[in-house]
Amino acid sequence: MTNNKETFALGFGIFAAFFGAGNLILPPLLGFNAGPDWWLVAIGFVTSATIIPLMALFAHARLQGTMMDFGKKVSYAFALVFCLCVYTIAITLPCPRTAAVTHEMAIEPFFGSSALLTSSIYFALVLVFALNRNNVLQILGKYLTPLIAIILFAIILVGIISPPGSMQVSNFDNPILSGFFEGYQTYDAIAGLLTGGIVVISLNLKGYTSFAEKKRMIARSGLIAMAGLFFIYAGLIALGALYSDQYPREISRPELLSELSRSTLGNIGTTFLSVLVGLACFTTAVGIIVGTADYFKGLFNESRRVYFVTTLVACIMGVLIGQFDVRYIIDVALPALMFIYPLTIVLIFLNLIPETYASARVFRAVVLVTFVFSIPDFLGLLIDSEILNTITAEIPLADRNLGWVIPAILAFGITNLILKRK
Repeated sequence: MTNNKETFALGFGIFAAFFGAGNLILPPLLGFNAGPDWWLVAIGFVTSATIIPLMALFAHARLQGTMMDFGKKVSYAFALVFCLCVYTIAITLPCPRTAAVTHEMAIEPFFGSSALLTSSIYFALVLVFALNRNNVLQILGKYLTPLIAIILFAIILVGIISPPGSMQVSNFDNPILSGFFEGYQTYDAIAGLLTGGIVVISLNLKGYTSFAEKKRMIARSGLIAMAGLFFIYAGLIALGALYSDQYPREISRPELLSELSRSTLGNIGTTFLSVLVGLACFTTAVGIIVGTADYFKGLFNESRRVYFVTTLVACIMGVLIGQFDVRYIIDVALPALMFIYPLTIVLIFLNLIPETYASARVFRAVVLVTFVFSIPDFLGLLIDSEILNTITAEIPLADRNLGWVIPAILAFGITNLILKRK
């Protein structure tokens, strides 16, 4: 019988792994711009930021492998390229964003220093910790996550109990899809692929040998972790909507989170939250770089030189990109996410369903079709082409940046029908 105490402990560990402090700045502004439609935005956001990642954990419970195993049915080469893309995106977008969030929330309001100085010192320290690999940050993270969660629950509770006034009208034409695509910026679906593999290894080290028992542990603990994220994300979205007439429309994401904490908990609460978010962002950055360096190290026969070079390059990229403001990094990330997320979603789905309907041929057909039909979504954010607009007009849902969905479903169904006839 699975130990409930161990299940909750594992659930908290998964929650901490997903709980990127830099993600906390996303939900409030989403609700702020949604106004009365905040609940529709919340549906879209939690779908891509909690439900799809939860499906990734369920897929790991069934697969019990690594991120490489998610794409191996397509081909080893595809799985390798997919992993390389994911890790490259990780060190060039969400990792530098942690420095930008730290600067805008915890450094600039108190010291007024430049963003370049902050990102330089920030990633110099990240480099030291990543190369030394001590347990200080793991211990620190163990206490940071519950502290931030408690403060956030307090902010949400106080804000919802005594909202200040009326909500402004929504700025979104399609609130659900706006929330769905904003959820991409959490990178939680990708984190689901990475975290699930780590959880499997952790259970193996703890002596779990039964496939069924590990499956139950991952599924139940994943459900606990995602439930926690769901309440925090949905609560912050609601809070942003309830306070939407209190702040200027051009307020930035970090500023809004800081102002909400000030309105509910006062200046002390704001200072405390800012410092904790900065520390949590730092632990997240170190974790991303260490995980990426470990991956490349494994590709080259556990080479320590490769680990050092990867860590150094990642920190240099962090300094260069982390000096930009959060809004710019989020805008730049969107094309890359439009490229990688459709593939991530279909891989999660295909690894979750019974093998009867997910043979190697089905994998290849669905992944190929998804890749081809997501190209217009990706390119449409980079260039304005009349030819591209003509193509997009002929693809269902392409005007919503979901042109890959129906072709992927058709590829899945048609391929299964052909294989069944054979």
